[in-house]
Amino acid sequence: MQTAFIGDVILAEPLIANTRLQFPESNVDVLVIPATANLLQAHPDIRQLIVYDKRGRDRGLRALIRLIRTLRAARYDLALVPHRSLRSAFLVFAAGIATRVGFETSAGRWLFNVRVPYRETHEVCRNLELLAPFGARPVYQMPRVHCAETDVENAEAAIGPTGRPRVAIAPGSVWATKRWPLERFVALAEKLASDLDSQIILIGGPGDANLAAPFEQTLGDRCTNLIGKLSLRESVAALRQCAVLVSNDSAPTHLGVAAGCRVVTVFGATVPRFGFYPYGSQHRVIETERELACRPCGIHGGHRCPTGTFECMLSIPVERVFNTVKALLEETGALQPEPAADEAAE
Repeated sequence: MQTAFIGDVILAEPLIANTRLQFPESNVDVLVIPATANLLQAHPDIRQLIVYDKRGRDRGLRALIRLIRTLRAARYDLALVPHRSLRSAFLVFAAGIATRVGFETSAGRWLFNVRVPYRETHEVCRNLELLAPFGARPVYQMPRVHCAETDVENAEAAIGPTGRPRVAIAPGSVWATKRWPLERFVALAEKLASDLDSQIILIGGPGDANLAAPFEQTLGDRCTNLIGKLSLRESVAALRQCAVLVSNDSAPTHLGVAAGCRVVTVFGATVPRFGFYPYGSQHRVIETERELACRPCGIHGGHRCPTGTFECMLSIPVERVFNTVKALLEETGALQPEPAADEAAE
């Protein structure tokens, strides 16, 4: 059961795959919210995807009771609950599921009969520890999003052909304090296009649509705007065709990891030690080099800077992000490295 955000569901995917490995004769069902369902609809290890619209059509006590009855009728033996909300814990308890596993920091921890420590490690590893009580030796694999053939075809049609290195940029986030300033993203995109002959691919959800205009005005045909135009799985298929993604500490970071492209994540209000940095050594994290007493200012970020300075983001220059992206493009072979000074002289 994972009824949180897009990134949380992606980071729970290795738990889904490992649950199937641990209990190969069992059926694995997954409960998610509508906004994340598309991610798992083509997953081969899932028998049934249960969609719980807790803020929409399933809002209220009557719908909650209906869901409890549905879960109870399924006669589940085991519930794994990486989400730490009271409602998630209550659901599996009320459904009468015999073995209920969750984190000891959950708001409803007393409703679990197996509680697992919530360690300060990456969320992928943390989630896999929910299988530890069963003697599991988990496979620490990259999160995956299984795309249908139509997802790939639609992404290819949207992204179009180009002989240039493709760099994806995801400038949005629900939380304002997680957003590197838009003008810096635009300046980065302009420098990547002019200095490295890159094609910029804009990625994001419908709520980010208003962020695209300055990129399009500045870059013209060097910008392919896919914000709000693709499903989640189609976005992953598009990111597979990109060498590097630059993102805030937000869902696109984990979409990029699942797609297998290199990811550069810019952190501001939040910090990597929370466990939501891009999973894998091939990715890069950029954060302020200054010691700020106010950072982190929250678990999820906020809608405004509590000190009014926004120094955690404003102290990250465009040049630093550009150099990081350039190095990754060279590593992937999408860009030929510049010759050393002595080689150039020859």
